[in-house]
Amino acid sequence: MGTLQKHFLAVACLLTLFALQAAAADRPQIKPGFNLFSRQQDVDLGRQAAAQTDRQLPIVRDAFLENYINRLGRRLASYSQAPDFPYTFKIVRDKNINAFALPGGPVYVNTGTIAAADNEAELAGVLAHEISHVALRHATNNASKAMLAQFPLAILGGMTRSGSALSQLARMGLGFGANSVLLKYSRDAERQADLQGARIMYDAGYNPDLMAVFFQKLEAKDRGGSIQFLSDHPNPGNRVQAVRQEEARLGPPKPWVNDTADFQQAKELVSSINQQSGPNRQSDSSRPAPR
Repeated sequence: MGTLQKHFLAVACLLTLFALQAAAADRPQIKPGFNLFSRQQDVDLGRQAAAQTDRQLPIVRDAFLENYINRLGRRLASYSQAPDFPYTFKIVRDKNINAFALPGGPVYVNTGTIAAADNEAELAGVLAHEISHVALRHATNNASKAMLAQFPLAILGGMTRSGSALSQLARMGLGFGANSVLLKYSRDAERQADLQGARIMYDAGYNPDLMAVFFQKLEAKDRGGSIQFLSDHPNPGNRVQAVRQEEARLGPPKPWVNDTADFQQAKELVSSINQQSGPNRQSDSSRPAPR
């Protein structure tokens, strides 16, 4: 390559970088509702709830799958609005299609969700959606509204600053378990998580349209509320159209990497787990780690 060609290539790369930075700067920030909790209290709540959740749910203990889901999840989380939360990712042995996130970072995805995805980008869409709930602090926004309904704002302000709100939630029957009412988000929160999730996918190199495709596929399969993900994540209205409109605003298509051999291996493993009965699958140290 000649000197002139190298010069033009360098200029083209710089122009592309500037265009992407300008597009990112033009994105309106997605702002969640008011919150009486500090970010550290999100983390503390999430850790306490995760300890309880891990005892209650059949967490998959498989070296390959644990490595894979954490590597994928943390990569996506690095593109979120709150990349500094201590994110963790675990797989639950459950054939139902569902996923959920606790405050401050813990994310759980069912084996049924991985089995239902056709490629890594569809799974990334689910994870990006849950990461967005964490980053936008939707759970503690729910908790704040629930507490405000029972206590005067002045009292709540003192409670949250002192840290006693963490124990107060339990006394009010508002714990953060996997089925907590505080994790049943409004349609507006779902819309925010969809849009932020599309941004995460775009920035991470996945086609955001495949998030819309996966949601569309679930809605087509849903019969009388049989798919738990759709029950726990209500459609904010025109979900697929909204994701695609956000995708069009993000910038030009990239050379998407929408699938990997590691995802296909993970899909085979969880499909096998879903067919098994008896104790939860344990780690197989002979299996190579994800690339």
